[in-house]
Amino acid sequence: MSDERQLNTGSGQQLVTAVQNNKTPNGLWQVREAHGEKVCEAGTPVKCGQMIRLTHVTTGNNLHTHGIKSPLSNQHEVTGFGQGDGDGDRGDNWKVVCDGGGYFSSSAEYWERSTPIMLQSETTSRYLGSSSSVQFTQQNCGRNCPIMNHLECFGRNSNDQYTQWKVEMGVHLYK
Repeated sequence: MSDERQLNTGSGQQLVTAVQNNKTPNGLWQVREAHGEKVCEAGTPVKCGQMIRLTHVTTGNNLHTHGIKSPLSNQHEVTGFGQGDGDGDRGDNWKVVCDGGGYFSSSAEYWERSTPIMLQSETTSRYLGSSSSVQFTQQNCGRNCPIMNHLECFGRNSNDQYTQWKVEMGVHLYK
């Protein structure tokens, strides 16, 4: 999930959090070609192992990570990066990992909506992660925290139960 809010620490870039059962436009991300790759045609299946870029539908910024520490867990910060035009850099590229290395197994050739995947950063090799043990509360975010009970998203060193993601909603085009 993301919106116009900026981080008050670290890079100061657009805040990205996770929320269970999010049914708002702030939870929608467009799957696009990786930075520096030719434009992919809508409806083209995404191959396991393919580099992609996720652009936040509402703000036009890309899911991004870099070596700056995340505000709560001190792992790598995950942000929305860009000027709202979908451009960016290689820090926006994520590899679609369909086989979880023991945490789940898949022999799929393509990313399937019903199957968990992991996203691994091209530049840091970290996995996109989130955990219910790292959430924004009144103690760490303040009394009128606009993201109360949201989970921190972070770049994690290992692929484990905290780095599994599954599509819950969206517009899915097929060829």
